[in-house]
Amino acid sequence: MKTVAEAGYVLMGFILYLSGVYGQTKTICALKGSSVDLPCAAKNPTSSTKWFAAHWNGSMIVQNELPADGNRVTYNMSEESQPTLRINDLRESDGRSYCCEESVKLCWQNAIQLNVSDLQVMVFPTTEGQSVTLMCSTSCPLTENPAAYIWYRNREFLYEDWSPWYQELVNSDETVTYSCAIKGYEDLRAPNVSVDSVTSTCFKVTYAGGRMCSHWKKSEDEPCSITYPSEVFVQPIPIETLGRVTLTCSTNCTLTTTQPAYTWYRNRCKYFESHHLVCRTSLNASISCAVKGLEQLHSAEVCVADKNCWTVNYPNRRICALKSSSVNILGQYSHPKDQQPKSKSWYKKSISGEGQAKKLKEIPRRVEYRDKVKNHHSLWLNNLQQTDSAEYTFRLQKDNDECKSPELPGVTLIVTDLKVKLHPEVVTEGQRVTLTCSTSCPLSGDTTYIWFLNGQPLTLPENQSKQLVLDPVNRQHAGYYSCAVESGKRNISSTDKALTVLRITGDLMLAAAAGAGAALLVIIPLTVLCCIRIRRRKTSSKPPRPPRASQNKDQLNSSPLYENISAQPKEQDDHHYSRLVFSRNHTEDLYSTIESVSSR
Repeated sequence: MKTVAEAGYVLMGFILYLSGVYGQTKTICALKGSSVDLPCAAKNPTSSTKWFAAHWNGSMIVQNELPADGNRVTYNMSEESQPTLRINDLRESDGRSYCCEESVKLCWQNAIQLNVSDLQVMVFPTTEGQSVTLMCSTSCPLTENPAAYIWYRNREFLYEDWSPWYQELVNSDETVTYSCAIKGYEDLRAPNVSVDSVTSTCFKVTYAGGRMCSHWKKSEDEPCSITYPSEVFVQPIPIETLGRVTLTCSTNCTLTTTQPAYTWYRNRCKYFESHHLVCRTSLNASISCAVKGLEQLHSAEVCVADKNCWTVNYPNRRICALKSSSVNILGQYSHPKDQQPKSKSWYKKSISGEGQAKKLKEIPRRVEYRDKVKNHHSLWLNNLQQTDSAEYTFRLQKDNDECKSPELPGVTLIVTDLKVKLHPEVVTEGQRVTLTCSTSCPLSGDTTYIWFLNGQPLTLPENQSKQLVLDPVNRQHAGYYSCAVESGKRNISSTDKALTVLRITGDLMLAAAAGAGAALLVIIPLTVLCCIRIRRRKTSSKPPRPPRASQNKDQLNSSPLYENISAQPKEQDDHHYSRLVFSRNHTEDLYSTIESVSSR
């Protein structure tokens, strides 16, 4: 039986571990429904080493030895490899701290915090009028970097891309649903979501389930409709109690019948969950609030004592920019009148949120700081590359301040190139074909697109910009297409995409003939082989007869089957297969046997 002192030691050690005071803290985030392997951090693990789990239950810490059931939870404690704990079919209840030691007393110095998250399509308001933008999101940064994101519309595959940001702005249409998945985990798809309505102050969405419903005190297993405000702000309400003020997380949205849950932040750290916050007027701290579960829908930071505190705000938290272009990321700040910032710096963090933020150093004509306007600081990034896609935060360093990583979200930047996509890929005269100037994130709705055919600009029909529709398509439309977007004094262009138009009669007949010819080249030799085997079987079934050389010779020469084969040129096979040129490019494969139609 544990003594009171031993129990107190374990409890204190666990609290210190959670607070990061000592010990090696490691956090792992994995998808709900997937599997995870947790390494044992014990210095000298033996066969008697055990796994323990701990979690908070209200204000109490619950610690248990973790048994292996051989199915969902398994141990690998062999001496030949590193001991691991495998948990399959992860559940939210598996999100807790784990450690392995011979006794729980020594355990929490090297524990692992496991967080479990499902996928969710997050919906954010935009400044583009009545439209929203979508993001494939998890509640914690996944430890395994996603290979790619897959988007679905009305349950059908739409496209695959490295960016978690949906490539189009979305208008309201309750009949259209969106979902996403991570490549390799397609069976763990996010619940469907539809955008039912969008106004200047609110937007209403319907989720098929998931954690977004639980934030509104509804079941995760049932659909829920939620009306979100497009903006939140902190509003002070004076009360009679001297020296105190009530702060309200307010919106201009009047359509919602149920108040959302709000999270309050003090000095950029989570502080309280409520609609109201009562604090002293003398409090020298920054205060902000956000809609719970949608923390990127965040208010500006304010000071209780009339701007006598440190604040950082961003006018735009999501930016989509073109590769090779330039971008200006703006931060607005304030500080106490009697204190000046020791330094002003920008930090860059992985787009997935994994890892620590790194301080950005200025590089001439590539990375520049600009601080010419009072209480405004800009980060200019020139000649953007995809590796610049990240989350950027601005920090003010005070005296004796360690510049700790803020919990508030910064500015998400996605850098995209331009690609021309065809639908359908194979086009016949008279069909409808759509060419799309595709990106990895939604550019501004007023972006001007320029289309080129064989390097020459096209005059677009009305209402055709990002998409070029050819209906009906004909041979004159064939050629190499590209698209471009104006960026400053120059255009940023895509690579060329070939559009080949097949003739209804000539090309299709030629394609059919080529296909039939290839099929015959396979069928004829097979037929010959079958005939030979049948003939041999019939011959072998008869009683043996004395050989007659002259008779056999005459039979061979008079056989019509062998006459046909011997009469053909020796180079026949080489001649037919030389027309079937197979390359690595599927388009080249197709058109190597079909006459392509060049543009006029």
